[in-house]
Amino acid sequence: MIRSILRGGAALLLLAGLQSSWSQTTKPPQPVAGVQDTMAQRMQACVVCHGKEGRATNQGYFPRIAGKPAGYLYNQLQNFKSGLRKYEAMKHLVQHMSDDYLRDIAKHFAELDLPYPPAQVASLTPAEQRTAENLVLRGAPERGIPACTTCHGEQMAGALPAMPGLLALPSDYLAAQLGAWRTDQRNAKEPDCMATVAKRLSLDEVSIMARWLSAQTLPSGTKPAPFAGQQPLPMRCGSGEQ
Repeated sequence: MIRSILRGGAALLLLAGLQSSWSQTTKPPQPVAGVQDTMAQRMQACVVCHGKEGRATNQGYFPRIAGKPAGYLYNQLQNFKSGLRKYEAMKHLVQHMSDDYLRDIAKHFAELDLPYPPAQVASLTPAEQRTAENLVLRGAPERGIPACTTCHGEQMAGALPAMPGLLALPSDYLAAQLGAWRTDQRNAKEPDCMATVAKRLSLDEVSIMARWLSAQTLPSGTKPAPFAGQQPLPMRCGSGEQ
């Protein structure tokens, strides 16, 4: 009898020890933190191509969208949605979005204040460098080509309400967009001033300008110029309207 009681007590002690050991080594499942419903979280599909927070570098193909004027970004989203601008991935993303939501997306990226990538070597000859600087800063009035700074701001960081900045964009992207305007593969709201300008540029000038623009950079905190501070545009430009 005593032996049976001892055996029963030992079993109880062993069970108690196992329970104590289990409670010390096994923690209950922790609740998974919920995903916050913010614009930054919703825009994760955008940063897959456009880079973290939309600040793509000048080394790839896709353009930087962070800090661009909200009017410009909204116009481009509308152009993809309507088919004026053709890129199937973008059309697929925006085709069922409301105008108000497209404005929210544009506002989100426009308000991001992020550093620009450092300048890169342009690999231009001295003559090509002069050609690029002349076209960007002075244009070619005798051919009806205005200076890029006339519309895109003296710092080339864009101008409100809807002119984009051009510096530090990938050279392949810039050349492709100018080429698309030259061949009517890219269109904008009429009057399509960029199509007019691009068709007055030679293919060599397109390549030179794209490489020069890609190799520039801007100080942190640079913002698009207020439209009121710009001189009157040399031609009507539907893409610059909001």
